[in-house]
Amino acid sequence: MIVNLPETTVSKISRELVALREQGGAVALGRVLTLVIDSDELGAEAAIAAANEASREHPSRIITLISEPTQQTARLDAEIRVGGDAGASEVIVLRAYGEAVTYPQSLITGLLLPDAPVVAWWPKRSPEIVSLSPIGKIATRRITDSGNQDDPGRFLQNLSKNYSPGDSDFAWTRLTLWRAQFAALLDQAPHEKIESIDIVGDKSNPSVQLLVSWFVQKLGCPVNLEHREESAGVRAIYSVRFTRDGSTIEILRNQSNIAVLTQSGQPPKELSLPVRSLRDCLAEDLRRLDPDLAFGKVITGFKPIDAVAL
Repeated sequence: MIVNLPETTVSKISRELVALREQGGAVALGRVLTLVIDSDELGAEAAIAAANEASREHPSRIITLISEPTQQTARLDAEIRVGGDAGASEVIVLRAYGEAVTYPQSLITGLLLPDAPVVAWWPKRSPEIVSLSPIGKIATRRITDSGNQDDPGRFLQNLSKNYSPGDSDFAWTRLTLWRAQFAALLDQAPHEKIESIDIVGDKSNPSVQLLVSWFVQKLGCPVNLEHREESAGVRAIYSVRFTRDGSTIEILRNQSNIAVLTQSGQPPKELSLPVRSLRDCLAEDLRRLDPDLAFGKVITGFKPIDAVAL
């Protein structure tokens, strides 16, 4: 069910939420967090769809703010979505026009769930310093997507300089399955030192840049990167090969969902290594509301690929 509230106020939206709960049983008692999505009109529905899917794992109140500052007349329109239109959540879509955009936190704070964590997500363009932005200041976790910025590398450099505990980025979340495979493989005998790492991937992709930074920080060995924009539909990482004294380990993903693991002296094995969806990334980031210490270490030590001793 969708309830439209044109030219409304935050207090009227709150009263309508209470009325909906009394009428139809849309309850907030099971919600574990408030997710605030700051988006433009074009990206809003895709973000809401991903949040609805993720809410089946993390029931939440989803507040989506769409700002139109170029409009001269100050106005606030709202939609409330519950039931089949909201997954396991309740969705509030706010469209702010003109001067109503000036203080976005005032539109949000009156709609937050009491005593529940707040997660802010910018699916498209993000503020220069997310932790100091009006919405970022009220959030426990702040999620960005460097891959959707005009210059992903510059965005990561800026995030490195201005990182605050609680910041996270989907470029790192998209590496989770890869990092899990690497950790499992390198934890097996023989535990010889890695002499070099060869990566084939898109050097402009922020996930590749974070992977290089992670390897340099963790393993301290030479990392060789061969640039490849796209191969068989795989845009970010095509292959990673570790070289030890007399042996190699390579993961090659030449399809979008299947990778082949090759180790010296062993037959090849197929691995499930799918490209992660927007829903998967969001659901993972909502699983932990404390700061991501691993990401914090990698991003604060991040250097552009051209500045890394490859």
